Amino acid sequence: MSKNNDKPHIKNEEQYEAMVEKGYSKEKAARIANTPDAGTKGGNASTYEERTKKSFMKKRKKLVSKDVRK
Repeated sequence: MSKNNDKPHIKNEEQYEAMVEKGYSKEKAARIANTPDAGTKGGNASTYEERTKKSFMKKRKKLVSKDVRK
């Protein structure tokens, strides 16, 4: 067995180390750090301060109507 096979390849080493420090198991941290979008932040939502009451109410209405259909 070669030395390269002894340690699994981690795509996002920084994310992996941070997750292990937070208490995640090494296996779970490796799975997450090896996802295709590892380390990228999702969502392009504006900050709460930039939103209006109208936009919050519109979002709430969508969420409530989805919940009622269940």
